[in-house]
Amino acid sequence: MSNAVTAIAAAAPAQALQHFEAQFAFETDCWDVHEALQSAQPGFVLVDARGPASFERGHVPGALNIPHGKIIASRLDAYAADTLFVVYCAGPHCNGAARAAVRLARLGRPVKLMAGGVTGWLDEAFELESGAQQHARVA
Repeated sequence: MSNAVTAIAAAAPAQALQHFEAQFAFETDCWDVHEALQSAQPGFVLVDARGPASFERGHVPGALNIPHGKIIASRLDAYAADTLFVVYCAGPHCNGAARAAVRLARLGRPVKLMAGGVTGWLDEAFELESGAQQHARVA
């Protein structure tokens, strides 16, 4: 019996492996970001791509607020060309992180998206900080 799940056959295991392994080059998750931020040098700059008001209400500790529309080359001059940026926004219902990733990639910067955004962060029971702190740790 066919249904929406089985109507289209699954990819061959080799194709599935290639696809799912490739995702790690584009995305990371909240748990891995949280773990990395526990070290003095996490290896990336965490960017909250939401607007300043949302950032001030609550953001991932250590994140730098650069709204996706304000990501321009001159704002990134303080960072080495090979600095990895990890971007997030409100959550799966928001495309601000993807927009930020596009802008960073167009500027020739390495970038990954933190899947889940603030929603995922809270789902993992991690705390947010509030206010306009911008103490980004660099790689």
